[in-house]
Amino acid sequence: MIDEDSELHPEIEKAEDVYSLSARRLSAILYALDRNDRDEMMAEMEPLHAADIADMLEQISPDDRHRLIALYGEDFDGDILSELDEGLREEVISVLHPNVLADAVRDLESDDVVDLVEDLEEDAQEAILSTLEDADRVAVEKSLAYPEFSAGRLMQSNVVMGPEHWTVGEAIDYMRKTEELPDDFYHMVLVDAKMRAVGHVTLGKILGAPREKLLTDLLEPGFRTFKVDESESDVAYAFNQYHMISAPVIDEHERVVGVITIDDAMNVLDEEHEEDIMRLAGVGEGSLADKVIETVRARLPWLAVNLVTAILASLVIAQFEATIAQFVALAVLMPIVASMGGNAGTQSLTVAVRAIATRDLTGANVWRVIRREIYVGLANGIIFAVIMGVVGVVWFGSPALGLVIAAAMIINLVIAGLAGVGVPVVLEKIGVDPALASGAFVTTVTDIVGFFAFLGLAAMVLF
Repeated sequence: MIDEDSELHPEIEKAEDVYSLSARRLSAILYALDRNDRDEMMAEMEPLHAADIADMLEQISPDDRHRLIALYGEDFDGDILSELDEGLREEVISVLHPNVLADAVRDLESDDVVDLVEDLEEDAQEAILSTLEDADRVAVEKSLAYPEFSAGRLMQSNVVMGPEHWTVGEAIDYMRKTEELPDDFYHMVLVDAKMRAVGHVTLGKILGAPREKLLTDLLEPGFRTFKVDESESDVAYAFNQYHMISAPVIDEHERVVGVITIDDAMNVLDEEHEEDIMRLAGVGEGSLADKVIETVRARLPWLAVNLVTAILASLVIAQFEATIAQFVALAVLMPIVASMGGNAGTQSLTVAVRAIATRDLTGANVWRVIRREIYVGLANGIIFAVIMGVVGVVWFGSPALGLVIAAAMIINLVIAGLAGVGVPVVLEKIGVDPALASGAFVTTVTDIVGFFAFLGLAAMVLF
């Protein structure tokens, strides 16, 4: 069947081919690789962004990956290393010829080099650092000396600065004469005689103002700086909250030592979002590139925790063994109560963990949010209680059973809303990552409460 949209609008198909790694292009690249046709392979890869090439390297087999890198040769782009999954970086670096690695890394900004080497083994780190010029290596090693996940690690050391008394003309002349400007920058930072930041000016304002205009007359409002030891999550939050584009980083003497740009701050936010999702699922920081043994080690502890919580729920069921034996319908219906509670708890939990991460859920509004989730649980509980009450009557011909499951549904969904918000808030207060540990606790609460409420009410009402 012909896709009419593709036939009428071929630019759509072309855009998809350019902005993503299509199956057709991947097949063409691998076909050229099998024929050892470098020209054809490079022609197919030419439109691809470094991120798409990194995705391709992650998707293909290790043997194809090594052959492709060898055929790629000296044109290998250092940005690909920055885009690669951490689990594959060392492998790719070990395959690259030293001269190719040197050329690839030299073109990177200092912050990209830091991001590249900070998680590598010492030998792999030295392999990259040895390719840098002395000044660049000093800048990277200085950044690596700062605490992990700090602004010092996130910043790039090449800052476009000028004295606060400069005019627009002097700033333009300086930038035209300077050979080593960063590839991407958005502001010129103004400093006093002690190299302390007093503000910054956007390039747009510099280019649009008369040459004699003082730069201090063009300063951006809401100027902020970050200390080198400040948490990168705080930096990313500030960038997102205050719509910042770039900001200087200062040392303990308030001297400018680097700059953070929006792309790096947004990368931190993306990583934290991904980390929260992975931790909510109990898989830590795993990736598709991890080996089987690494994946087993990451997942096993939380599967063990789930086993313990399942045993606790089973112990509750065991207390009502006689009740279940006399009324078999209870065994049919009780998973429904627990499952509904677990899903409702996960919904509240996901919202709460995300709100904690974005700092929308604070001490000022926590009780209001908890009350809201309880009311939501109550409303949903009443709706599904009516449905399950009817099911109990129609399916098993027992109004009493319908009443029991209806009441248990309301109780468990209310508790699910309370636990979904309360558990991550409490864990966050005691210093435990709510994304990592909340799921097991919330599931335990909803399972135990669901089984206990349903079976306990059944024991009182039906017998």
